Amino acid sequence: MKKIFIFLLMCIMFIVNVEVSAEPTLDLAPNSTSAYLIEASTLRVIFEKEPTKPLNPASMTKIMTMILVMEYLDKGIIKLDDMVTTPLEAKELGGTKIYLEVGEQMSVHDLLKSVAINSANDAAMSLSIYVGGTAENFVNMMNEKAKEIGCVNTNFVNSYGFDDPNHYSCARDMAIMGAYLVNTYPKILEYTSKYEDYVREDNLEKKFWLVNTNKLVKHMPGVDGIKTGWTNEAGYCLTASIKKNDIRFIAVSMKCPTPDARTKDIVSMLNYATSTYDLERYLKKGAVVSTVEDVLVKPKRYNIVVSEDVNILKKKGTQVKNVSMNVNIDNLKLKRLEGVVGTLDVYLNGKLYKSVNLEVQEEIKKASFFDVVLEVLKEIFLVS
Repeated sequence: MKKIFIFLLMCIMFIVNVEVSAEPTLDLAPNSTSAYLIEASTLRVIFEKEPTKPLNPASMTKIMTMILVMEYLDKGIIKLDDMVTTPLEAKELGGTKIYLEVGEQMSVHDLLKSVAINSANDAAMSLSIYVGGTAENFVNMMNEKAKEIGCVNTNFVNSYGFDDPNHYSCARDMAIMGAYLVNTYPKILEYTSKYEDYVREDNLEKKFWLVNTNKLVKHMPGVDGIKTGWTNEAGYCLTASIKKNDIRFIAVSMKCPTPDARTKDIVSMLNYATSTYDLERYLKKGAVVSTVEDVLVKPKRYNIVVSEDVNILKKKGTQVKNVSMNVNIDNLKLKRLEGVVGTLDVYLNGKLYKSVNLEVQEEIKKASFFDVVLEVLKEIFLVS
């Protein structure tokens, strides 16, 4: 009784000229040991240099810390106004800090602000224990999340980025984490884009000035994050985000010899990306790609739609060609009538470009016995 009508849209070939791939002749980051440049919504690679080389990410580690904090906020497990009691582990940490005292209470909001702007290690530790229960459990959560979102050469042993032989990541993975953070939890940009702020504002003696360690948020229009890093072992690192003309790019520089060299490489990558590329929207979020007819539910005919925009990255002044799509509907998931019910695979020049989730457009309910009988009788009489 179930019929799936795939729209002609699925058969249309959209015409473009060039497939975007990393350009091996360019060296946009001569000072970086490792570097990576992507468009954030498609994750298409524009430039790469030793992309999977394992290096210490230093405080860029806190990108994953922020991911998990934002996830718990999004799920309602914690709230921004929750008061966190400072543990001894946070007080004892060195490096950049806001000088939390054991037993001092600070809101999740202010701790997150301190991590995102000032790169405070003690704030990161307080949040990690508040979210994970223990520092060790939080680290396990970090590594699980890294694998879940597609990181291939990352292992964390702490939430703040101190040097350790077993604490490493790579430029590719840092870009993946950065894109995941801003795409999934864009509210974090309200923190990472601030150049300065304060905590303990109601206490004049302990009021603490937060200054963003990422100076580009002040000096390069469009830059709104994400995280710097530095240790003797890691060198100078930065995962940066820029949004111009509704397109976001993520650039990563790892193990530069000086902060100026790091800045030059990041600016070089971001300027190249914003001046060379744009996005063409192929499908808008909510676009119908399939219609399902099933007398066992009401309404008996309903639409399957894409859960996000489908954009294609291209060089400015070029056109698109050879884009095709394939709809994959999971009948078992479809029976649940909610959530993800399949995927749409988008191909560019015969190669898989992107997969996006499909979902049911409207609220669907199981039909009553009377409704089913009525629909069956209608079909019988219509056929006869």
